[in-house]
Amino acid sequence: MQRAGSGVARLALRGVTKCFAARAGLVTAVEDIDLDVAPGEFVVLVGPSGCGKSTLLSLIAGFEQPDSGAVLEDGEPVRGPGRDRSLVFQDGALFPWLSARGNVEFGLRQMGLAARERRQRADATLALVHLARFGDHNLHELSGGMRQRVALARALALEPRVLLMDEPFSSLDAHTRDDLHQVVQEIRERTGQTIVFVTHNVREAAALGDRVVVLSARPGRVRTVVPVQIARPRAVDDVDVVTIAQRIARALRDDYQRERREEYDLDWQPAEAGVLRPLDGVLGDRI
Repeated sequence: MQRAGSGVARLALRGVTKCFAARAGLVTAVEDIDLDVAPGEFVVLVGPSGCGKSTLLSLIAGFEQPDSGAVLEDGEPVRGPGRDRSLVFQDGALFPWLSARGNVEFGLRQMGLAARERRQRADATLALVHLARFGDHNLHELSGGMRQRVALARALALEPRVLLMDEPFSSLDAHTRDDLHQVVQEIRERTGQTIVFVTHNVREAAALGDRVVVLSARPGRVRTVVPVQIARPRAVDDVDVVTIAQRIARALRDDYQRERREEYDLDWQPAEAGVLRPLDGVLGDRI
């Protein structure tokens, strides 16, 4: 069992284990996780597929309860969802019939804020993600990256203590993803927001995080914690970022090899060099 982090914790996970029922029986998603996240800290979770990264976010958000252990926010148990913990989903989960501003105002309306205050807060948050002049636009008029910034603005408008982000940029092209990396770093710098971010991308992890928590293959456990002491702003192709990313990748190597063994036919091997030739008898083999 490895303690990740120290000091006064905004979030604290203590011996957290979560299991799910599956066709083959009970599956342990995460096991005996200890993790501290300090106020204002940017923590990134990485690990192989199925290691429980999204499960941990769901536990922190209060959508799920651990089977054992505890999730604490500012020393108090997390017993359910709350607007003090906002989650940005991979696909944005926006309402297509609402404008950009209408999406940002949705949660504020649920809070009971008056129309004028909703409008002011929504416009301020849209400006924070550089969408001030797009508040009246319908979602179909916005690019994928702009829609994801709307989702980010909607989460931030609730003024959460913790912002949770579940692979929010994985569906975006590389250029747009790089832009969003800069936006998130800028928001963190300006607001001091506490962020827990899930990704498969080791360069993204190194570019964004203050610490990168590397989880093992299922059941997910804290394998190691990599501090990232590089000046901001950062980009994924910065030399220092690449060096940290290589260190993270080395920590994951054994788990990725295990994943291959479990998910691929036994006769498959990754190519060492050159172009893969088609299998004999496959259409185009003789072309």
